[in-house]
Amino acid sequence: MTIAPPSTDASPRGRGRPREFDVEAALDAALRVFSERGYHAASISELTEAMGLASGSVYKAFGDKRGIFLAAFDRYRAVRRGLLDAELARAETGRDKLTALVSFFASSSHGETGRQGCLVVGSAGDLALFDSEAAERVATAFMTDETLLADLIRLGQSDGSISADIDSAAAALALLCLTKGMRVIGKTGRSGEEMAAAAEAAMKLVT
Repeated sequence: MTIAPPSTDASPRGRGRPREFDVEAALDAALRVFSERGYHAASISELTEAMGLASGSVYKAFGDKRGIFLAAFDRYRAVRRGLLDAELARAETGRDKLTALVSFFASSSHGETGRQGCLVVGSAGDLALFDSEAAERVATAFMTDETLLADLIRLGQSDGSISADIDSAAAALALLCLTKGMRVIGKTGRSGEEMAAAAEAAMKLVT
């Protein structure tokens, strides 16, 4: 996806073709800044430098820092969900899919990705407290993930891979808390082995 900011060429022969930039690549760069620095600490100069754009192009495309953030948030959710869906598609039973989901969060909670943190989790405390639109996005993201967890548990119960005695709603909420907590812990430099062990322990909630 590309966007073409208006050209500043005012020559008598016409303005010519406006320069274009890759919006998705620019937003990917912006979300790395937001994930690492947080909304408040991220400056426009840091964002424009990371995005490889002039400040004028950024303002024309997104309006302001808040506009960049909301667009980056939506981009982040879409990319992460696409990656997760690919993992789920490779699993067969409900339990296998649930394991894949928990492992997906665990694998994102160490190394460079772990240190970057989760834009959704970070936004819950960094921006959502005073911005209603951001708060709605965060709430929707959490609810979407919780619903998916509950659906996978119920799928496992229907195919016999998860005990029918499990309270799907309570287990889904517990796993939501655990998986989001993984992204917080991941910023502290935990190892892949530690996070894999945490994922294995989390799955005992649905044994």
